[in-house]
Amino acid sequence: MSSKVIHALYNDDEVVLKAVKKVKAAHHHIEEVFCPFPVHGLDKAMGLAPTRIAIASFMYGLVGLSIAIWLTWYTMINDWPQDIGGKPNSTWFANMPAFVPIMFEMTVFFAAHLMVITFYLRSRIWPFKEAENPDPRTTDDHFLMEIPVGEDEEELTELLKETGAVEIKVVEVEDTHDH
Repeated sequence: MSSKVIHALYNDDEVVLKAVKKVKAAHHHIEEVFCPFPVHGLDKAMGLAPTRIAIASFMYGLVGLSIAIWLTWYTMINDWPQDIGGKPNSTWFANMPAFVPIMFEMTVFFAAHLMVITFYLRSRIWPFKEAENPDPRTTDDHFLMEIPVGEDEEELTELLKETGAVEIKVVEVEDTHDH
């Protein structure tokens, strides 16, 4: 199924941020804004819900910490206890200060790697996936706002011209979203 959308192209991040606020104030739905770099405040201007990636990162860090605690206990206390300098490794807690670097590094390792994997899966980005940006200039120096066309196409086009769009196109797109 295909539908019409308006692609409004901007060449400045502050202009696109103000444009998003103005378009949202006029009660138009913005499907997506394609940017070459993150624009501070754009998510709030678009009315997007905050992400839960920080919560996921904390949970992944806890998994890493748990694995580090188990690994240090298993390798140094349970499986291969050693008498180092006349001090036996009898309890994990007595030796815990020596394990702090391992616990820290495993926490950071798991949080970082699992967070990146989660981001890629959540964003549906995987190797060999075809790019979804509608204009190649959005990866270099332009910003594109994609708005579904309703009955008020002319009014919306005028509004976008007022907001500083350098180029406005009405495009037929295939509906590939599953939401």
